Amino acid sequence: MNRYCFCLQVRPDRLDEYVDRHRNVWPDMQAALRESGWHNYSLFLRADGLLVGYVESEDLEAAQQAMAATEVNARWQAQMTEFFQGIDGRPPDESFLLLPEIFHLKED
Repeated sequence: MNRYCFCLQVRPDRLDEYVDRHRNVWPDMQAALRESGWHNYSLFLRADGLLVGYVESEDLEAAQQAMAATEVNARWQAQMTEFFQGIDGRPPDESFLLLPEIFHLKED
């Protein structure tokens, strides 16, 4: 299983609404993520809008492509696009700035 970390920038004037939307992610969206190969997926949000995501997947590109083929993802991304800066109208899940892993404390 590979680990991936990414960043996006949420518009500071939309932070509260963005957080509210993620308190109740649609059950069909959660199921689609699991079925598409997204594991241990977490989002972290700084007060200035920096969003850091972490996900584990055998192949993130394949997991993203599988999600892109779902109807629920099209609906979700259409609603989420307006919350982000710097993505030029692209869906947020196609706009990740992936960060290279430089250290991992392995379990014994």
